[in-house]
Amino acid sequence: MTLITGHRGARNLWPENSLTGFRNAITLGVDAIEFDVHLTRSGELVVIHDATLERTAEGAGPVQDLSVEARKATLLKGTDEVIPTLADVLGVLAANKGIDLHVEIKIDETGTPYPDIAARVAAELSRFGVGERSYLTSFDTSVLEDCRLHAADVSRLVSVNAVWAEKQGGLAAFIDRVDELVEIIAIHHELMEAEWDLIRSRLPMERLCVWTLNDEPGIRHWLERGIGSLTSDSPDLALKLRAGIAA
Repeated sequence: MTLITGHRGARNLWPENSLTGFRNAITLGVDAIEFDVHLTRSGELVVIHDATLERTAEGAGPVQDLSVEARKATLLKGTDEVIPTLADVLGVLAANKGIDLHVEIKIDETGTPYPDIAARVAAELSRFGVGERSYLTSFDTSVLEDCRLHAADVSRLVSVNAVWAEKQGGLAAFIDRVDELVEIIAIHHELMEAEWDLIRSRLPMERLCVWTLNDEPGIRHWLERGIGSLTSDSPDLALKLRAGIAA
């Protein structure tokens, strides 16, 4: 059965990376919830997708420049919630033991990995007792190498799209490079379709995740193919379609 992951909670249904979104995604019955983590210079691990505030928060400038006080005063757009910390999010998700966590470790606004972020994230996962059902994820293989070094017992997932694959010397070379580094390779749906024969010759279904699918034909296509997991901004639709196919 294809596992369904709610992307940034369920960003087509509720504000992305919000506690409201995470709470409501749980009630949908998703198999996993994905969210993003940055590190501020004040030492806080904060859950927000972009390296800058403008798109999703009532603020401006780099996320890493947020002081503790500024974060606590910065609302997410469309909510009365401030930008949550990783601890805030884990406090919501930890009790729901049937849901996996896909924790994407982001890079800063210059494209530079945050120092020590892998170790800090791993420590929080351990503190909340969720390491065994978490995946540390990134596009950046150097970040995932740090994850393996500092959190060898936490599973890892790498993401790739066509642009990133090209920068890495092509998808085949990229797969060879990450094969022993990660448990799951998450591939953008357009690249997955274009390189399907190559991918299936290299990887078993259970190691494949397709992202980010939000339309019925696309979701149905990959469900019927039996892909290992599927990430969606509309996990309610994906769950409905999966149930229909199973019936």
